Amino acid sequence: MDALLTALADPARWRLVSLLAERPRPVGVLARLAGARQPQTTKHLQALERAGLVVSQRTGQRRIYALQPGPLRELAAVLDRLADTADQAGGPRETYDRYGLSLHSERLAAEEAGWADGRSFGFLRTLPGRPEPVWRHLTEASLLARWWTPDGLRVSELVFEARPGGRIVHEYRDAEDIDGSDPVAGRAEGVVEDVRPGERLAYRLSPLLPDGGLAFTSHIDIGLRPAGTGTDLDVRWRITDSTVASADFIAGIEIGFGQSLDKLTAALAADPHDTGTRSTQ
Repeated sequence: MDALLTALADPARWRLVSLLAERPRPVGVLARLAGARQPQTTKHLQALERAGLVVSQRTGQRRIYALQPGPLRELAAVLDRLADTADQAGGPRETYDRYGLSLHSERLAAEEAGWADGRSFGFLRTLPGRPEPVWRHLTEASLLARWWTPDGLRVSELVFEARPGGRIVHEYRDAEDIDGSDPVAGRAEGVVEDVRPGERLAYRLSPLLPDGGLAFTSHIDIGLRPAGTGTDLDVRWRITDSTVASADFIAGIEIGFGQSLDKLTAALAADPHDTGTRSTQ
């Protein structure tokens, strides 16, 4: 496939392929139609032949070239699969486009400091498992790290001290950035405000701008209550101290935290009896 793509990448060779798709042609005619010299045309045709795209045969004093449709069909099938993968409903590309629309809207709105103050977001999920294991996944760093990032990201540093006044540090990178070659995708710092095990968790969390300043402050209030064999999780976000530069962060709250909650649901469903390892941070 690499040889095929390399052969087709040259505009002159692509022109020859297009001409040969119409009918087999001799070298001299191909050179004239392509507007090129015959020696150059011959070299291009030889490259296409080595890649399996054309075949040739000598007829008297002429060499006639013909297109091989098989490799093109194989390439078309590969390209179709790539396009289908990128275009799958609910897939990463769709999320990318949704974020782009939200980003455009929020950037237009972010005209001055305080532009988003008072904005709120709500999330309500019924999770598998009783409140106790859900609570552990909300407060223990080792379990938080399993779900507390949107799709495509991973936790790279996490501190969560589940007590009033406790410190929070939440840093994340691209999921495939294992050596730190890409910039940090995001970092937030905050403080725990209220802790009622199995019932309520409240904290403040502020994403950091590249210069270390605060983009905004999110006030997050999480309520838990038993619901049959599961647990209802009610999460409320409220924004204060918003800066103009906070638009990029606020644009991703609804999508990103929704994806995180999907991960939390999956983690609880996969191992609802996991007691986790209590964090000492």
